Amino acid sequence: MGKLNWKELEQIPVPQGVEERLSAKIDEWERAEQKKAKPRSAVRQAARYLSVAASLVLLVGIGWYALQEDESENVALRDTYQNPQEAYAEAEKALSLLASNLNKGMAHLR
Repeated sequence: MGKLNWKELEQIPVPQGVEERLSAKIDEWERAEQKKAKPRSAVRQAARYLSVAASLVLLVGIGWYALQEDESENVALRDTYQNPQEAYAEAEKALSLLASNLNKGMAHLR
């Protein structure tokens, strides 16, 4: 290609109305960009407010949970069985039930 010859470029005839059409098209593109920008900024602003509100709810929930007295902590630990043999029998029964159910579940995986 070579160097641009400005004199030759200036001699090329420009169609009538090109400047006006080009200017109108640029204005149309700008209006379209402005329309697109408004909903995005509104969505971003709403997302900011929602994130702040969610943070506040989370902080209030954690604070409320921390300040509440846990009723289970106030109850003193006590034995449910007075007889150790009964406690052992119940624990063995619960563990055997757990083991049998676990074995049934593992059998399906094999």
